[in-house]
Amino acid sequence: MPRPLCHDIKRVLLACVLALMAFLTPALAVEPSEVLPDPALEARAREIGRALRCVVCQNQSIDDSSAEVARDMRRAVRERLTAGDSDGDVFAYMVARYGDYVLLKPPFKAGTLILWLGAPLLLLVAGAALLLAARRRRNTPIAAPKPLDEEERRRLDALLKG
Repeated sequence: MPRPLCHDIKRVLLACVLALMAFLTPALAVEPSEVLPDPALEARAREIGRALRCVVCQNQSIDDSSAEVARDMRRAVRERLTAGDSDGDVFAYMVARYGDYVLLKPPFKAGTLILWLGAPLLLLVAGAALLLAARRRRNTPIAAPKPLDEEERRRLDALLKG
């Protein structure tokens, strides 16, 4: 006896939900072995971790990244906090080690202008290039096709007659 269709649909939906949950695991990147026993220090470490960029994952915080480098960076943050450093000291340590790029919100200064203005400048340059190409194309007259010679006309007539 065949199974009802709704049973198969439920199975497919369950498989889809499980697959989606597998893709949502980056939020669980901080491993239990990394968690500090002091809840206040752990909260500070998580807050700092959300403000630091994983240097491998581009635009992902170290708190969300499961990369080995992010794991090392999370350990360094927790070690600094355990040693008694302030949040500012931890940020200064990470910037000294990785540069301003490690901050998800880098300071606006001469060294970080490319981080702040790079994307808008690239967008403006691309827009200007498209505008120039469109103007150049609009000003270029379209040449009329050359008329068919006698041989081409005979072949076309033969093709049209079938």
